Amino acid sequence: MNVTVNEVDQHKVTLHIEVPAAEAKKGAAAAVKNLANKVNIPGFRKGKAPRMILESFLGKDVVKEEIKEAIITKAYNDALKEKDIVPVTDPDIKVIEEEKGKDFVFDATLTKKPEVKLGEYKGIKAAREVAEVTDEQVAAELAKLQKAHSKLVVAPEGTELAKDDFAIIDFKGTVDGEAFEGGEGKSYPLQIGSGSFIPGFEDQLIGLKAGDEKDVKVTFPEDYFEKKLAGKEAVFAVKVNDVKRSEVPAIDDEFAKEAGKFDTLDALKEDIRKRLESQAHFQAVEKFNSDVLKAAVDNAEVDIPDVMVDTKVDQMIDEMSMRLETQNMSLDDYLKYTNTDMDKLKEQYRQPASENVKMDLVLEAVAKAENIEVKDIDLQAEIFTMAQNFGADPKEVYKIIIKERRVPMLIQSVGRKKAASFILKNAVDTNAKEEKTEEPQVEQVKAEEPEA
Repeated sequence: MNVTVNEVDQHKVTLHIEVPAAEAKKGAAAAVKNLANKVNIPGFRKGKAPRMILESFLGKDVVKEEIKEAIITKAYNDALKEKDIVPVTDPDIKVIEEEKGKDFVFDATLTKKPEVKLGEYKGIKAAREVAEVTDEQVAAELAKLQKAHSKLVVAPEGTELAKDDFAIIDFKGTVDGEAFEGGEGKSYPLQIGSGSFIPGFEDQLIGLKAGDEKDVKVTFPEDYFEKKLAGKEAVFAVKVNDVKRSEVPAIDDEFAKEAGKFDTLDALKEDIRKRLESQAHFQAVEKFNSDVLKAAVDNAEVDIPDVMVDTKVDQMIDEMSMRLETQNMSLDDYLKYTNTDMDKLKEQYRQPASENVKMDLVLEAVAKAENIEVKDIDLQAEIFTMAQNFGADPKEVYKIIIKERRVPMLIQSVGRKKAASFILKNAVDTNAKEEKTEEPQVEQVKAEEPEA
């Protein structure tokens, strides 16, 4: 087989592939046999029907296309291996010669994975922050715990609504005298000052008491997600059923027993401190890892094809859509609620997508440069971790990976993680003490995504 590589631009190439007639003949015979194994023809066992019978039964064009596709697929894959090219797009095929008895000739135009020029990735210096916890942080956590154990109680009769109070209200809204969908509620608990209602609504309830009624006049924001109501003036007939206030417990030994089954308040504080120190240590390690890997990526040079970024953007949006579905919200609903569209959303994801693609390319290049191997035990460990994350049986996860032909992707993913671990293992913590510090455990760091 003769293969010539012609560069179209810095990312796209055309492979001119010439398959010798004899090789094409073998490919055609294999394709015919494979096709014969797929169909049942009366009078013939599977795989035994000759080409002439298949053409009569299925049609000449069907058989011809099957043969052509088989020859192209094998020759294209062989050409990629021969020229050490990794495609990032499906090829655009143009058949030049396919006459029986002659060399089979075709062009395959594709976008290839770009080459990475690695910079410094061993011995990268970064400072891991010292995980310190102050008394003020402990006190703040204690206050959060106190608030979490607070109880809503009905305020004394005649109490006027104030900021942070809860108004238990009935309301019915109208626009131009007409009721609208979603504008009515019964016994709704609204915290004054929470900003959960239309701007100006909550302020007009301040000073009201249980049993009071009032018409609250507001204007929907111009960018309100429900277009029919955007910019419209509305009137809400409101009745205050109850005024409730948060009653917080005293912070003492009794509170410690209720909040965490500790004998004393000091024991509760010590537990909070240890938990905060553990969190601070984890965050410090995570930031150190992120800083080191970011430096390795920044030190490298690579010209990324737009199509790779586009593909990553689509993947990230698909993942976002799945997360939204777990919250009983569709992507369309999210776009409406945030007053945006798909083009704007894709633009928001473009920068983190580009950073993620570069991270992947650099880690793959490091794995290649350091001859990092992905062994069966590495894949087994990754499958076990995936199974734990999804609450599934590792055997079932493995079956899905095989069925969806994701083994190459799994190998690449594990290889990138091993490359990241290699970079981190060789990094220098400028804040480290003389004694040996623990080796950081790392998941592949990804660029921060826009929040859903």
